[in-house]
Amino acid sequence: MDYIDITPSAQEYLAELLSKQDVEGISVRIFVTDPGTPNAETCLAYCRPDEVKITDEFSDLEKFRVYVDPASVDYLDEAFIDYSSDRMGGQLTIKAPNAKMPQVTADSPLDAQVNYYLYTEINPGLASHGGDVSLVGVVAEEEGNVAVLKFGGGCQGCSSVSLTLKEGVEKTLKERIPGIGAVRDVTDHSNTENAYM
Repeated sequence: MDYIDITPSAQEYLAELLSKQDVEGISVRIFVTDPGTPNAETCLAYCRPDEVKITDEFSDLEKFRVYVDPASVDYLDEAFIDYSSDRMGGQLTIKAPNAKMPQVTADSPLDAQVNYYLYTEINPGLASHGGDVSLVGVVAEEEGNVAVLKFGGGCQGCSSVSLTLKEGVEKTLKERIPGIGAVRDVTDHSNTENAYM
């Protein structure tokens, strides 16, 4: 499991915690909740033998085993777990720079590529107007793959949303992702309560 670096001090700390659990074969599970979103959180939890899934990836460290849910693997690339002791006891630090948005390549699934560019390029611009856009899904149609999007915040009900969709969002996604042929907005823009005008 070369995508997660667990320092020796973190391994010692976790091994000590596991030894206090009085459960034969207990191990550690690392996972990301809400992966690929701004709300993503990287978590560590105890993993009893009856909680292991056949699809889990695992690594045997010197004193315990670490399991990773397959859906979290891409989001844990370059993750770093460390423990430092101090006068107050100590602190376990988990850093996962790709939890909110993993790096993508041309071989990544289309939905991962779309989410990456929405998060890194498009939403930062929309945020200045209190808006955002999220991916509902990618559907295959005659004209090619269509990214189905939903606008929120100040973009919902905004009179300029069609211009933003065509000249901003669609143009960017088609330039960055050759597999995307069009975008479609499924937002109900009749609600103009928070719209940026």
